[in-house]
Amino acid sequence: MKILLHICCAPCSIHPFKELLKGGDHQITGFYFNPNIHPYQEYVNRRSALEEYSRAAGLPVVFPGYEPHVFFRKVAYHEQAPMRCRSCWQMRLEAAAQYAARNGFDAFTTTLLISPYQDHLVVKEIGEGLASRSGVPFYYRDFRTGFRESQDEARRHNLYRQNYCGCIYSEIERFRDTQATRKIRNPKLKILNKC
Repeated sequence: MKILLHICCAPCSIHPFKELLKGGDHQITGFYFNPNIHPYQEYVNRRSALEEYSRAAGLPVVFPGYEPHVFFRKVAYHEQAPMRCRSCWQMRLEAAAQYAARNGFDAFTTTLLISPYQDHLVVKEIGEGLASRSGVPFYYRDFRTGFRESQDEARRHNLYRQNYCGCIYSEIERFRDTQATRKIRNPKLKILNKC
């Protein structure tokens, strides 16, 4: 079976790629479409890590252009999680489904299914809905059991590992949560907002 694997980052691709190869006759092609990633240097860091991993693992990957305006238009007026996340997953999986349909793939799937931080059931629902519209089946598999293994292998191979989902909103939330935690631990700490 010819499967298009939407990839969010190199670490999250390791376990799904290995598992899909266990099917024996599967041909896997990666699809790195992530206009949500911000800033641009973060996008480059993640792409470079995936290029490095894909060369070592023998995983061909398609790299559509970086178009952050597509993400911002998609999430406009829905910037808060979980509405933002659902819109983002929809956007990225829709691009994968369309690419799969245009290029003769038998199925498409995503590395989002490995993350314990994503709403797994919503990702599955989106994938299945897009499958009915695109005519290309969504290959559903719960890859979460391999999340830690993927992260450990990425660490062993010195692959870049990010510490936030990717969009500017998730980065802001990460720093806001970090500051709030620091303030709780040290109530005398004053956090200054500098513009």
